[in-house]
Amino acid sequence: MKICIVGAGAIGGYLGAKLALAGEEVTLIARGSHLEAIKKNGLKLLMADGSGQIATPFLATSDIQVAGPQDVVILTVKAHSVPAIAPFLLALYNPDTMVVTAQNGVPWWYFRKYGGEYEGTQIQSVDPDGIIEANIGAERAIGCVVYPATEIIEPGVIKHIEGDRFTLGEIDGTKTERIQLLAQTLKQAGFKAPIRNQIRTEIWIKLWGNVAFNPISALTGATLEDICRYPLTRELARQMMTETQAIAENLGIKFGITLEQRINGAENVGAHKTSMLQDIESGRPTEIDAIVGAVAELGKLTQISTPHIDAIYATVKLLETTKIRI
Repeated sequence: MKICIVGAGAIGGYLGAKLALAGEEVTLIARGSHLEAIKKNGLKLLMADGSGQIATPFLATSDIQVAGPQDVVILTVKAHSVPAIAPFLLALYNPDTMVVTAQNGVPWWYFRKYGGEYEGTQIQSVDPDGIIEANIGAERAIGCVVYPATEIIEPGVIKHIEGDRFTLGEIDGTKTERIQLLAQTLKQAGFKAPIRNQIRTEIWIKLWGNVAFNPISALTGATLEDICRYPLTRELARQMMTETQAIAENLGIKFGITLEQRINGAENVGAHKTSMLQDIESGRPTEIDAIVGAVAELGKLTQISTPHIDAIYATVKLLETTKIRI
């Protein structure tokens, strides 16, 4: 398959490297020293077991428009970066191109093909001007929940820390031929790629933890295990997650695990820095709007009070203003 990874950073690079090694025609969209290293030396992937491989993509470039039409476009840029690149994605489409949305947080398409009372509602925190939807469209969109932890340890080198699951789902819940083909392609590259007919439930289960652990870590500099083991931050996370659960359940989501099980799962990840903390430490904008702001917005939509979420959202937004010069 012709697959374009838009945002070949830690997660995108991991995906792209393994897909290229499996024989797919992979184009990597990257930039800066990371792109130059890939062009010069290939993309090196270091696995958790200490093994390493070098993948050679079909094309590595910073210019989306030179890549040509693709079978699959996998968006692995951060959520706040999608509006700026969305208009350029048109150059990657043929009539059947799938666009896999692999961002954290609430996706822009959440209320598309939803079928409930909020059908068609636009989530302002994620796509305020409708630019993403106008340039992707619900018909192309494939939902994806990303579970692996990876990092760029130097330009052109991706280190895999843990996990290999990318859960997929059509946004209308059907099991189409195209999503089965996509899942099979990912499996052949060594990933787990289960297809879910309720992808929104899977999104909420991951978001349930992210809405608390990501911003708390960004504010404190603490790892997941530190947050979960310190009584005051564990309780804060519990309060934020309780508010989140109330919103999700109002929207028809049924959680298959308890809140304490979700917290314990995060604690078991260990001394891991969340992506939001890594962004703050690197002086980059965070995904605070898609992960926390969007949940607060859905709280207002469903008339559910979110005092803890609102307070943490405000403080991280201030942190971005003072620590990150955009």
